Amino acid sequence: MSRPATEALSAGLERDLLSRVVTAQRSWRAPGVSVGVVRDGALAWSTHVGSARLGPQPIRADDDTQFMIGSVTKTFTALAVMALRDEGRLSLDDTLDAYVPGSRHARVPLRQMLAHASGLQREPVGNIWESLEAPEREAFLAGVEEAEQVLPAHHAFHYSNLAYGLLGQVVERVTGQGWEAVVRERVLDPLGMTRTGLTPAEGRAHGYQVDPYAGTASEEPLFTLNATAPLGGLWSTVADMARYAAYVAAPDDRVVSPETIDEMCRPIIMTDVDGWGGAYGLGFGMGRRGDRVFVGHGGAMPGFLTGLRVRRKEGIGAVVFANATSGALTLALATDLVEAVVDAEPSLQDAWVPETEQPALTELLGLWWSEGSPLTFFVRGGQLWSRLGDDDPLSETRYAAESTDRYRAVEGRERGEVLEVVRAGDGTVEKLYFATYAVTRSPLAFADLQA
Repeated sequence: MSRPATEALSAGLERDLLSRVVTAQRSWRAPGVSVGVVRDGALAWSTHVGSARLGPQPIRADDDTQFMIGSVTKTFTALAVMALRDEGRLSLDDTLDAYVPGSRHARVPLRQMLAHASGLQREPVGNIWESLEAPEREAFLAGVEEAEQVLPAHHAFHYSNLAYGLLGQVVERVTGQGWEAVVRERVLDPLGMTRTGLTPAEGRAHGYQVDPYAGTASEEPLFTLNATAPLGGLWSTVADMARYAAYVAAPDDRVVSPETIDEMCRPIIMTDVDGWGGAYGLGFGMGRRGDRVFVGHGGAMPGFLTGLRVRRKEGIGAVVFANATSGALTLALATDLVEAVVDAEPSLQDAWVPETEQPALTELLGLWWSEGSPLTFFVRGGQLWSRLGDDDPLSETRYAAESTDRYRAVEGRERGEVLEVVRAGDGTVEKLYFATYAVTRSPLAFADLQA
């Protein structure tokens, strides 16, 4: 019953998506907007509205036209760091002094920098967004010693381009290679992203600023980020970013393990404490709409705005490029497009089939009680699961056997905790302990457990 990876979107859905993109391009007054939608591991739909390059003969973009992706680059820097972590070449709890000895910010851990929780000032020292002259390595590191920690660590989410510039230096010092070479070797090449890099090829999109009153467009200068490239210097295309979105949605071992992507996409710090609508993990941001959480990142550079959003549960993602300095809400549109696909054509689940008998689990199945509340154990996919209450999927936990009568929670509520089976003298199951709490076949008060 699963939808084949090559199945196209329906004509009605495609027209709805196109209408959204055209409406956005007109309301943003962006010279061009390019969009790709990913489903089931492949680029399912794309469109290009307006022009990638203006002039006497405007040129329209296609799926291989390069746009500057700005801070979406940070996710690639984070993946390089996590790949090195998985190989044991660094720890996220390492502090900066392990790689930049003697720094004023020596005690800042890599984990905090990845999550924008370090409190380091937002930008590298110097007015680079006015001069569009980014420092080379030595000047960048000299500027770090003038930079401030403007907030206490984990006091609040505080976006820091400076932190990602420093993470690029960590990658270089661990590997002995340039940052781009590491990203290419570890991320771009394994994913087949052949048109992504720091230097665009001939035929790239041009970036523009549109006068808010006259409506005229003037071309923005190129910005070469030099040592600060890890914070936002990559160029990419709809086709390449579709490959990337597909990987984030359903990762394999080509770059890092699927478990590492899961780790990167878990919230570490809230980005809007009052609304609880956004969070940031290890290189990836999260946005919530209703009960749905979308992961990805936005990007902004002179003349370019980018939005990447992925709904991992359904395997659907979208990338939106606009060649405009301001006014284009690319991240919001990417979220709109993903949500439209999820709502219009929800993924079809495989048909249910009866479970294979699991004799080792039989005695554990059924209704149990803990802390006066029901706890049901059941088999799904040949594995032991439990849930609180009648039917609360958010409370579900999956277990893996570690030894006879000892299980570990590996997914869901209380992940990491131990489930221990206690047997009576005749070998029958007497009770369970989960995270040290007694689990019994009948509802008992804490006082009863003392008897």
